[in-house]
Amino acid sequence: MSTETVQSKDGTTIAFSRTGSGPALIIVDGALCHRAFGPSAPIAKELAPYFTVITYDRRGRGESASTPPYAVEREVEDIGALIHAAGGSASVVGISSGAALALEAAKRGLSITKVALFEAPFIVDGTRTPISDDFLPQLRQLIAEGQRGEAVKQFMRLVQVPAIGIFMMQLMPAWKKLKAAAPTLVHDITIVEPYQHGRPLPADRWSAVAQPTLVIDGGKSPAWMRNAQRALAGVIPGAKTRTLEGQTHMVNAKVLAPAVVEFFQHA
Repeated sequence: MSTETVQSKDGTTIAFSRTGSGPALIIVDGALCHRAFGPSAPIAKELAPYFTVITYDRRGRGESASTPPYAVEREVEDIGALIHAAGGSASVVGISSGAALALEAAKRGLSITKVALFEAPFIVDGTRTPISDDFLPQLRQLIAEGQRGEAVKQFMRLVQVPAIGIFMMQLMPAWKKLKAAAPTLVHDITIVEPYQHGRPLPADRWSAVAQPTLVIDGGKSPAWMRNAQRALAGVIPGAKTRTLEGQTHMVNAKVLAPAVVEFFQHA
């Protein structure tokens, strides 16, 4: 897949690729991920027989630029620019914190036809420890001080990666890619942090989402994550839910893709 670029509303260059044929579909990655690192490439491969799949590097990652100051609105505008490049409308698949961003794009009136959300990392009850009030300020400080490795480690602790896992990550080639994308952790936490405090989701936050929406979880994901998906579906008008048996947050593309295809073709 060759790299194309598009200019977002604020002039930021966003890099993307497209594969397949059919109606346009955009995949929105989660934290630290981009076209060359994470789940979007294998998911795109599975969806390509059915859709023209656009994968992109969210601002500040991979080959995309980043223009300060950050705001969620800028990332929504990035998706808007991609939709324009796709021909004017597209379905959207959001993964993890990318699901929360995709939901914001749908809420704000972009020309999105259908939405599939996999495990937005919200914390809506007492089944796991909520994010601390000082996590985001501390993360910003670490990035400002150039402590990218420590920022990644703090994030990994937040998402409950065991200490041995964090240690082993630092010995692997992927650690350099994680550190390169570390400043964008501030972006993802900014998007999801309001919904990670163990409180019920606001009943009207996404009431403007009019697109057919599928909220997906993994059957082996922890209770807090599965509870959050049920809660999220409950505050999106008409949303449907689906559980992928045997799956965790590290979802298998060959399992996720058929669920997306079925919903987008028949919803």
